Amino acid sequence: FALLAGRPAPDSFGYDSYQQAIAEATRLFLFNSVVASGNGRRGPFSAVSVGISYGGGQMRPGVLLNNKTNTTICAAMLANWAFHRIIGFSNSMFQSYAPNLHMFYRNQMRILRSSASYLVPLLPELLTVFAACTFNFGPNTVTRLHIDAANLVWGWCCITAFGIFNPDLGGHLILWDLRLVIRFPPGSTIMIPSALLRHSNISIQQGETRYSFTQFSAGGLFRWVENGNRSDKAFFANASAAELRARENARGQRWENGLKMFQVWNPKTKVFESQME
Repeated sequence: FALLAGRPAPDSFGYDSYQQAIAEATRLFLFNSVVASGNGRRGPFSAVSVGISYGGGQMRPGVLLNNKTNTTICAAMLANWAFHRIIGFSNSMFQSYAPNLHMFYRNQMRILRSSASYLVPLLPELLTVFAACTFNFGPNTVTRLHIDAANLVWGWCCITAFGIFNPDLGGHLILWDLRLVIRFPPGSTIMIPSALLRHSNISIQQGETRYSFTQFSAGGLFRWVENGNRSDKAFFANASAAELRARENARGQRWENGLKMFQVWNPKTKVFESQME
């Protein structure tokens, strides 16, 4: 249901290539936080989202638009080897611990892009199956209590923390509905159903910095694909009686089918097992 992915361990020789990637990504955040600007709806910090989305009055799925400066900054950061390393790790964790959900994301995005050539993905599918991402430039990225209501409700939002702060004193992730306070050190990754669980961060100490990078897919994209690559309005305006009955039946099972995409820990075999038949 949620994954504390952490970070990969150093290799057998003690070399920590991932730490090098975290250091480089943190440098990019620090450098670009001076010029990046965006509406931090989840807290008093600059946030810039890029990628493919659908919702908020859009007539069809489209690419999120930003000013020239933000577009250039985000493109450069996504092209950097450090973010490829970090995104690749989170993708491998997603695929390892929720393979059915990962496959669902991948297949739905394939259908979406095959019907609309103008939807250019942020990165190759081998790196990520998420449709969009947000750079939270801080320099004090501490989110207010919120949910990400536009995301797929049973899907995951992938959060990676950066910065220079003491994780014992601040930056923790609070999952209010589960009554959990989770230590969240710089360089670590956590995946949660952010459309379902209310969450926020604990403040960091004065003089410290914290940034974050989130990956997500809007729930509207999945509805568009389910509708045969059209809006809800267009679907209901043209659907046959049989299609409407099928939609109503699917609606009643959607939440249950979504939960089945997660694996369940079997204490007897001590392995994660699929719930999919």
